[in-house]
Amino acid sequence: MGSNTKGALIALLAFAIFSTHDIIVKFLGAIYSPIQIVFFSVLFGFPWVTLMLIRDTSSGNLRPKHPWWMALRTMATMATAISAFYAFTVLPLAQVYAILFAAPLLITILSIPILGERVRLRRWIAVLVGLGGVLVVLRPGAEPLTLGHLAALIAAIGGALASIIVRKIGKDERSVALLIFPMMTNFVVMGAVLPFVYVPMEPMHMGGIAVMSIMALIASALVIEAYKAGEAVIVAPMQYSQIIWASLFGFTIFGEQMDAMTLLGALIIIGSGIYIVLREGRGNASENTPVLRTRTRTETGTSLRIGPLIRARRKREMTE
Repeated sequence: MGSNTKGALIALLAFAIFSTHDIIVKFLGAIYSPIQIVFFSVLFGFPWVTLMLIRDTSSGNLRPKHPWWMALRTMATMATAISAFYAFTVLPLAQVYAILFAAPLLITILSIPILGERVRLRRWIAVLVGLGGVLVVLRPGAEPLTLGHLAALIAAIGGALASIIVRKIGKDERSVALLIFPMMTNFVVMGAVLPFVYVPMEPMHMGGIAVMSIMALIASALVIEAYKAGEAVIVAPMQYSQIIWASLFGFTIFGEQMDAMTLLGALIIIGSGIYIVLREGRGNASENTPVLRTRTRTETGTSLRIGPLIRARRKREMTE
């Protein structure tokens, strides 16, 4: 088996696990507030953060070197968490994924003012076509736009902003700092609001959140292995396999059916995203390759981040 094939297969498994994680979010969201789910997701994620802190051998403290960028990124991540969890609760899975898949398009746009990236005509066309795909999914005027659609859009924008800021400050900030600030902020803010929305949780449901935390850890580890085994231009598009799982799980578990317009819009968005990834993979097309370096999973600040884990692993391998 070739290395790229191995990387692609590992990534497919990882995103199948991520999709299962999102199913639990949707199931619990029918009973509990997204605020409560985010809070306990962060709570169960802290043991893995502690292990990461123990394994981190870099010197220094956790004080950010770019506090304003870190603050903006933290707020974007927190908005992504609550918006994504809410969107999964009230919208069909496939529709949420289709909108979240617009994140690479938004990253391409944000890379211009934040990274100074030069986006040439072909990538601009891909971005515009992809955003047209988002309009196909949303169908403004033909279908009523709900708070769930707005939440999914906010999650896509927030995830893109958080990712591009990491690309800007990631070399200067410690990986654990990039991880712990969003998690702590989610914990404190959601904890402050929790008494107003709290509903007592059954042990099985609390166990479901614990399983979500373990799934996120396993899936993140698999994505790391995928990027180690294969090229980024091969591994990155594997995230779009989640639309298949969304259709399958949505139909069999929640009785959802993907309508033709959502499928068409998703295909347009996916096609545009893959084109941007392939363009960035060419040596002369992008100086910063912002999309290829996001590691494809929208960050919610409730579990370990894939990018910093990859960088930390590479750092350890270089020192050994």
